[in-house]
Amino acid sequence: METVYLNGDYLPKSSAKISIFDRGLLFADAVYEVVSVINGRLIDMVRHIARLERSLGELSINAFADWSSISENLVAENDLREGLVYLQVSRGVMDEREYRWPAPDTAPTIFAFAQSRVLIENPMVDRGMRIITRPDLRWQRCDIKTTQLLYASLMKMEAMAAGVDDVWMRQGDMISEGTSQNAHIISEDGVLISHQLDRSILPGVTRIEMLAQALSMELTVEERAFSIDEAKNAAEAFVTSSTLLIMPVVEIDGHQIGDGQPGERTGKIRQNYLAAVQRVPSRTN
Repeated sequence: METVYLNGDYLPKSSAKISIFDRGLLFADAVYEVVSVINGRLIDMVRHIARLERSLGELSINAFADWSSISENLVAENDLREGLVYLQVSRGVMDEREYRWPAPDTAPTIFAFAQSRVLIENPMVDRGMRIITRPDLRWQRCDIKTTQLLYASLMKMEAMAAGVDDVWMRQGDMISEGTSQNAHIISEDGVLISHQLDRSILPGVTRIEMLAQALSMELTVEERAFSIDEAKNAAEAFVTSSTLLIMPVVEIDGHQIGDGQPGERTGKIRQNYLAAVQRVPSRTN
């Protein structure tokens, strides 16, 4: 994955340089997207573009580019078959460090790169994830996909130290989302519960297609917050993200979910999701 994109140019990653006065570096004044690549094709690109442009609009960052072409070119240049394309846009470079941002016509910094990663044959699909819960201490605009990821990084390190796979964050007794995933459960009576879209969670792109597949399976869907106790007493639990796709959860805070094995309905949703996203051409999916 040697070729990257920076402000209109494709160049070796060793040659890509960004100013130390870039607001993305100084203030995390930047947004990003991660697009999965399966069999050399970008997955859900149109939805990722829509979310990227929403994030840019929420922060009043004026940035325009052919996001699809940039991503497709990176896939081709790096001969990427499975993995991801990372896109990031910052407000741009200032003459000096200043909290107030520069004029609206300041040129944004746009860069992107490709990364190889196992998505489909991830061994965690067969064993399931083990999760711990921790307080959600992030800022209160989690619906904007900014690069302010320090707390998520801290929580991932805490999960590693605890010998588990990741963290679900909680507000009081209610689960908001994972460190980099949306969180979901399926109750004993077959109801799929997924946190409603509000400022507490990122509106996941994979979540959209997951819910569509769940409805096609005639599962009842409730979009609402769920408690830790509901999660522990659920029949199944899982997460969705562009890199984990649909990934089963088998343990929360040391408590076994269901029979402690990846759930059958979760597996079916994953199978149907993969079939659906690989049927749709990259430019329109």
